[in-house]
Amino acid sequence: MRNVLVTGGSRGLGLGIARQLISAGYRVLAVARSHNSQLDEVRAQAEALNPGSFIFCPFDLAEIEKIPRFVSQLRKEHGPIYGLVNNAGISFEGVLAMMPTSQIEQLVRVNMLSPIVLTKYVVRSMMSQGEGRIVNVSSIMAFTGYNGLSVYGATKSSLLGFSRSLAREVGKLSIQVNSVAPGFVDTELTRSLGEEQRDKIARRSALRRLAEVEDVANAVEFLLSDKAKNITGTVITVDAGSTA
Repeated sequence: MRNVLVTGGSRGLGLGIARQLISAGYRVLAVARSHNSQLDEVRAQAEALNPGSFIFCPFDLAEIEKIPRFVSQLRKEHGPIYGLVNNAGISFEGVLAMMPTSQIEQLVRVNMLSPIVLTKYVVRSMMSQGEGRIVNVSSIMAFTGYNGLSVYGATKSSLLGFSRSLAREVGKLSIQVNSVAPGFVDTELTRSLGEEQRDKIARRSALRRLAEVEDVANAVEFLLSDKAKNITGTVITVDAGSTA
């Protein structure tokens, strides 16, 4: 089985991506700060489908200085890393003028610096193997903007530029780098919104609905697969046509 490292893999979109990749025959190394009951459920399903195909790897990605040792340990215990899905991220809502500098620094550290440094050490493994796939989970906020999310939007925009330039750097080594930009996705977070607000968001999209976790997970799986062997340096938008 090919190993795919999925960050933020304990809930929401990350867990949905993990489920999809397991069903596609990958071994998922799910990274998150803490364990939860949802992980136990996915592990049980994975063991029934393909024993050993789901491994939880507890780690706080905000601890940048520990990333090199973490990646080295993963390679030692589980072998080469074929795929990396940089999905983990945080968000603080608030106008820039009133946002504490500490929150700005935390957003940049977790959403931008951490995936770049993690990719640095994972891509070294891919370079030695002569193959690999990297998928960075951005957001439609990267190109539409949203009131109260300027710093979050900046971090997600950075992943697009990072992906395109890195694709140029490592393409000659058969390593592909792409991005996925979800819109508002039907998750626990959006379910916490009022029904009227959810309907308003859905009406703005071309398809008059919210995208689902499975839609984003399918896009990630496609970019990791042989079907995408000549796709690199691009972004797939999954938003039910919100930005059409």
